[in-house]
Amino acid sequence: MKLRIAYITILAIFALVVLTPGAQAQTKYPKPESYIPTWDTLEKHKKYFDDPRPYLKEFGLKQIMPKDFYAKITFDQEKMKALWSEIVGFKAPDVVGKVHPEIKPGKYTYKDVQANPAFKTLLPPELYSRIHAPGGNWAGTFSEFEIVPTRQYYWALPIAEMTKKNTGKCKVDAKGYLVPNCWEGGFPFPKPTGQFKAQQVMFNVEKNVYTHFNFNSYFVTRLLGWNSNRKIDFDGKMVVKHMTLAGRALMEPFGYFDARAKQLGEQEQALIGFEAPRDQAGQLIQQTRYIDSEKPDQNLVYIPAFRRVRKMSGTDTQDAVGGQDVIYDDNGGWSQKLTPNRYPYKFEVLDDREYLVIAGSMDGAETIDGKTYEYKGIKLERRPLYVIKLTQLDKNYVYSQRILYVDKETFINHMIANFDQKGRLYRTYTGTCSWFPEAGMFAWWGGYNVAMDHVDKHSTAESPWMLPAVYNRDDLRITGGQGQK
Repeated sequence: MKLRIAYITILAIFALVVLTPGAQAQTKYPKPESYIPTWDTLEKHKKYFDDPRPYLKEFGLKQIMPKDFYAKITFDQEKMKALWSEIVGFKAPDVVGKVHPEIKPGKYTYKDVQANPAFKTLLPPELYSRIHAPGGNWAGTFSEFEIVPTRQYYWALPIAEMTKKNTGKCKVDAKGYLVPNCWEGGFPFPKPTGQFKAQQVMFNVEKNVYTHFNFNSYFVTRLLGWNSNRKIDFDGKMVVKHMTLAGRALMEPFGYFDARAKQLGEQEQALIGFEAPRDQAGQLIQQTRYIDSEKPDQNLVYIPAFRRVRKMSGTDTQDAVGGQDVIYDDNGGWSQKLTPNRYPYKFEVLDDREYLVIAGSMDGAETIDGKTYEYKGIKLERRPLYVIKLTQLDKNYVYSQRILYVDKETFINHMIANFDQKGRLYRTYTGTCSWFPEAGMFAWWGGYNVAMDHVDKHSTAESPWMLPAVYNRDDLRITGGQGQK
């Protein structure tokens, strides 16, 4: 009898521990190791320099992903278009072309930009400054580009359905801050309006867990840094495993990942591993982000030289990420929380109109010139944007102001300009997401993300590559190891 009770107890523990929603989900999807290419395979399809091949056409989602998994993340495009335009109230091609309509799709050079003042109106200042004659000091500058017709973008059908289901549930308080525990998934304010419009836009940015395959993904990138003498002084490789713990819409389990995520209010988690340069190889960072704006996110760092795990303080997130021109609060362009106590800001909508910004890549043909370090094959697109200015009220914070260019149709942050406490333009970041229309998805795959330090005259360009991947908690333990195959 005792043996029988013990056996039943073991089965019960097995059911609770192994067959939790997160563990069950792992059995529904292939292990990432079974289809993720190696570094060598990636570099055969796309080299960092001088490689204009449109590699996504023959090395994209459909070619790499297992067929059953690919089928789970692709949907009827007409349904996605119709539902998302209903949710946001417009289609991008219908609302652009009003500002300087004489600037048509086609190919242009820096000479056209210099000769026509219309470009200064259409381009964000930071992007305008990157267009000049070949041979500049900055990585990511460009002397020629193509303007492509504006596309209607939309989110994957389950993401749109979750947004529609939860529209109206989120409210802001008397100061414009999100009421705790009201967010259950989707974009909280798909039609920002009223007194707190700027904050509603920013809460859409903050709660965007939907790029990069609902942040259930495997991400690798090579980063190169240039000093003011146009010499490479940083060459790094980074691998990231990421999983969303709340607001899950794309991959099972839906909603919360497990009971722990719901109890602790965990929003997402990532394990970042550095494989190069040599002095950073083996370093791991585990980031856990919480839903509650007032609950500090947790950042743990494993430092191989000390064989210790260190918990980062709140001020550590203002430090530059090793060798790069971003701080931890700049992760992905923006990763701060919006709270009146920890990150107090004054919020303003500076502009609400169309701009020319870097278009989401559909073929991966962009590249960097190996001699001049100029961005080649770049495409620009008219997009309806909110320009949001955040003035920092805490004089001890590293930035005095942030200006974000947020897409009105997708709520993706195209670029950000950060100013130091002296009011100088300090750091800018431009992220380029590829667009997968069959999936209704944006991901860092093809193109380059460019970060610039305008005070120290330094720049970093990363060549990112990302695939859908389903992990469990053990895969993201900071003591569990990390690395490419």
